Amino acid sequence: MSNVSKVGVSLKIDVTKIQKQRLIRGEKGTYLDATVFVDVDELDNYGNSGMITQDVSKEEKDAGNKGAILGNCKVFWKKEGSSQPQAAAQKPQASFDDDFSDDIPF
Repeated sequence: MSNVSKVGVSLKIDVTKIQKQRLIRGEKGTYLDATVFVDVDELDNYGNSGMITQDVSKEEKDAGNKGAILGNCKVFWKKEGSSQPQAAAQKPQASFDDDFSDDIPF
């Protein structure tokens, strides 16, 4: 296990792969729940440290469905140090709007 305690990660997302029905309209904007998988110790053939996937519901995961791969990420900075396990942050409940208007600029 690595002793990296902080990382800087750049993301490259193909916005055409975002499923618009999964966008969440909030009070201060429109959001997308996504997950980044990062390997700080190994790069892929293109120099990427990981990938970004669009989140799916628990029921969809249980049925074997996976979120679309939206892009890649690269670790561009790391600070070595002693890492302490942190409690996982609770994820806010998503509310999907089936009648989502097409006001997103992509």
